[in-house]
Amino acid sequence: MPATQTQSAPATNGLENVSERVAELNEKTLESGKKVTSTYLDSYEKAVTQLAEGFEKAADATKIEWLSTAASTQADLAREAAQAYVSAARELVAR
Repeated sequence: MPATQTQSAPATNGLENVSERVAELNEKTLESGKKVTSTYLDSYEKAVTQLAEGFEKAADATKIEWLSTAASTQADLAREAAQAYVSAARELVAR
């Protein structure tokens, strides 16, 4: 019987080591995912902002007041929607 006890101790240690390594890998994966998500959200927010600004500039170039006003309103809506989306996503990522 002592041979069985000797073999189970290394097996238990091996399982503990594997469990620790898996936990470390999970932590690293979560951190990497958070970084990638943050980069995506930054890029998305920047793209929407630039698109909205371009939309406004194009409408302003027409010198048609109502078109400029409508474009500005639509651009503001797009920026606000993007900001709300990004804020909500960042809250989820932070959890």
